[in-house]
Amino acid sequence: MPYGGRDRDTMDRAAMLTFIAHRDHNLMRRINRWPAPRWIRVWMLCATRGGDGWLWYGLGLVILLFGGDERFAAIAAAALAAGLGITLFLRLKKLTGRKRPCAFEPHCWATLLPPDQFSFPSAHTITAFAVAVSLISFYPTLLVGLLFCAVSVALSRILLGMHFLSDVLAGAAIGSALAVGSTHLVRLIL
Repeated sequence: MPYGGRDRDTMDRAAMLTFIAHRDHNLMRRINRWPAPRWIRVWMLCATRGGDGWLWYGLGLVILLFGGDERFAAIAAAALAAGLGITLFLRLKKLTGRKRPCAFEPHCWATLLPPDQFSFPSAHTITAFAVAVSLISFYPTLLVGLLFCAVSVALSRILLGMHFLSDVLAGAAIGSALAVGSTHLVRLIL
């Protein structure tokens, strides 16, 4: 039996990862050579800097001051989701060891230095979606603004050559899942 169940699963997984990596690298090459308009460059740089944390800390302060009765629960859920996200991405980055796009090819206009050498998953994206989705659960009227911020952070990581598309998609899924779980847990406790 040359292709047993495990061997076949391993081959399928390897083929899928190769397919994803090939698509990621093709997109990276196109993006790294795209001379984006100035307004996109400014937007992406602001989004990525916002994703460094100051946007979320500022938003947390505003919610603490003006968030009404659910402000403590909302902040607790967002902080729990973001904290779990940080713990998870630190482990996953070391486990996967995937190099960043800038390690393969220089970017034509972005000169940011990456915070570390590993790409998968996108920490900025995990945190952005962990915080945004958590807060949306408590303040659904902020959905459009919070999703705009989270998607902008995620998009900036690709357009600035810091991450591959699959890094960001995984980060969005992880951050959203952590947000849903954290929100549910906080609502049970409080």
